[in-house]
Amino acid sequence: MDRDSGEELVTLEHVQRVVLSSCMPLGPIDIGLSDALGFVLAEDVHAADDLPPFANTAMDGYAVRADDTNAAPVELSVIGVLPAGTAPTQVVEPGTAIQIMTGAPMPPGADGIAVVERTEPGSSDGTVRILERVSPGAYVRPAGSDLNRGDLAVAAGTVIGPAHVGLLASLDATRITVHARPNVGVLSTGDELVSGTVPLELGQIRDSNRQGLLAALQRDGFVGIDLGVRRDDEEAISTGIREGAERCDALLTTGGVSMGEFDFVKVALEALVAEVGGQSHQFRVAIKPAKPLSFAAVAAAGGRLVPVFGLPGNPVSSMVSYQVVALPALRKLAGHRSPLPRQIPAVAADDFERRPDGKLHLLRVIAAMGADGRIIVRSAGKQGSHQLAALAAANALALIPDGVGVTTGSEVRILLTGPLE
Repeated sequence: MDRDSGEELVTLEHVQRVVLSSCMPLGPIDIGLSDALGFVLAEDVHAADDLPPFANTAMDGYAVRADDTNAAPVELSVIGVLPAGTAPTQVVEPGTAIQIMTGAPMPPGADGIAVVERTEPGSSDGTVRILERVSPGAYVRPAGSDLNRGDLAVAAGTVIGPAHVGLLASLDATRITVHARPNVGVLSTGDELVSGTVPLELGQIRDSNRQGLLAALQRDGFVGIDLGVRRDDEEAISTGIREGAERCDALLTTGGVSMGEFDFVKVALEALVAEVGGQSHQFRVAIKPAKPLSFAAVAAAGGRLVPVFGLPGNPVSSMVSYQVVALPALRKLAGHRSPLPRQIPAVAADDFERRPDGKLHLLRVIAAMGADGRIIVRSAGKQGSHQLAALAAANALALIPDGVGVTTGSEVRILLTGPLE
């Protein structure tokens, strides 16, 4: 319960469970490998052939018969040179060697590599002196030593990174099946909002929420769709939400979710769900900032449910609720197996004071790696729900549980929102 207002509050974990249970991964699509970075793989990919497909050398040197080097140092006759990309045409017979370059196929008869650093020119032209005994298999990469034909190469649910792209390219997987990235509409509401460079009248503010959320969607790998600003009018807001639900896989709105006379987003969502089907929730979340939150899963064409997030209007509140509620849901739509943000232990470099109020406080902090290898966090600045400067300076949210706060040197859990300093 909110000790200030007497309102019944629900935990953040409860809200996350409700929201995630209403969101299913988007259907699979086939894309070219060159476009796959950041997508989530929808189907397992198995190796169609051995990788590498042939035994090859891991180092420049000489392909030899290991038995010929047992009495090293020994001299062997060099019968040829084998560059990478060239098939061998000669057999390494007893007493001979072939000069070989990294990646070249192992020639028949050879079973080890004398690396060039452990050789020297022989006593006559066309010979090489092997200075150390070569063990069988030395510096040889056997066929299938990375993957054998039929092995699982990349599992469904994997977020494709650069190394996955390289691995799949080596397997000739030129097209793969991934979960579609959600198209996410962003709609601001409020008579006070102004876009563009026009001078502000008294009582007006510039619309920062929409731009900030569109940027967050781009950062997080989603497709943001700008749906503009709607005035505080129930019909205008209802129309904007309907249009967004028709066009998008998910929708973010800001403002209009509190208890005021002109808070029409929650009214519009309830009316839309009553008409077309789905489910609607009005939450008072036990967090600070971002207590009020509306959420609806709206029935749409094709039997799909479009999640609509009615985020608070205060700039910090909208971004924080995006981070802890909307972002996990969007990640689930995109096929992520673990969509919830990861909590990381850190050490407080400041006193994070608070008073008991029944809420989890999400403080904007700056996280940096300390000299002892632990993450150290300090306040990013003023913590009001309208104060964007601290949010802009922060790269993490510190989770301060209900109570009197956290003292300097104590452990605190954080959610990273950007790279460590």
